[in-house]
Amino acid sequence: MIWAAIAVVAAGCYAVKVLGLSVPASVLERPLIRRLAALVPIATLAALIALQTFGEGRALVVDARAAGLAGAAVALLLRAPFLVVVAVAVVVTAGVRALTG
Repeated sequence: MIWAAIAVVAAGCYAVKVLGLSVPASVLERPLIRRLAALVPIATLAALIALQTFGEGRALVVDARAAGLAGAAVALLLRAPFLVVVAVAVVVTAGVRALTG
């Protein structure tokens, strides 16, 4: 059963790839399409961050990960370098986990 699901997903991915390659260049040059193509990775990353931060199984949770995300957001607002942003998120998350047990 799992191999069948893997085969279906692989075929679907291949079909999406072929579909993307078959789009005419004139369609891809439209300003609206260019803007949407630039925003899709940002939206995908934001959704992944939200899911990893607030999701646990089928439930929504607010725990130390949310505090780490808030700390990273503050570091970003202060225009900190990427590694500093990651370090702030790690330190805040660890600190909250240490304080809450």
